[in-house]
Amino acid sequence: MANSKWVVDASHSSVDFTIKHMMIAKVKGTFHKFEAEIEADPADLTSATISFKIDLSSIDTRNADRDNHLRTGDFFDIAEFPELNFQSTNIVKIDEDEYEVTGDVSLRGVTRSETFSVTFEGAGKDPWGNEKAGFSGKGSFKRSDYGLTYNAALETGGVLIGDEVKIAIEIEAAKQA
Repeated sequence: MANSKWVVDASHSSVDFTIKHMMIAKVKGTFHKFEAEIEADPADLTSATISFKIDLSSIDTRNADRDNHLRTGDFFDIAEFPELNFQSTNIVKIDEDEYEVTGDVSLRGVTRSETFSVTFEGAGKDPWGNEKAGFSGKGSFKRSDYGLTYNAALETGGVLIGDEVKIAIEIEAAKQA
């Protein structure tokens, strides 16, 4: 099958993250606004082109004060860098429906190569005859690699905010006619 264009159905998709807090707990959050341009054959993603954009102002950790702080220059600096961008550069099939998707992540003026695990969850037609495909992705990166170094030392040792950010993405996409 040839590559086709796919559009993310945001109402059936999510971009979530987890980061350590005080070295003892995890804080979870989500981004409500994101979009992707995907050209792919869902049955074989090795020739796919994936471009993903996250609106960083849409961050939601269920704490308005923390979310507002994350939007400032201490963290994302959304006035100057409003988006996180991802552009695929290489996709390797690992197993029947499992892939390693490598691409350039651009965040806060820094671009680095990162690799994420992606699973093709399946495809089918919805009740109205539209072709849909599902994908799950996960990975992690160090926030310090992107200049996100704000932190505070704890009197018991360690730091307030962990360096590793874990990402979990669930995508339902619709094939374009």
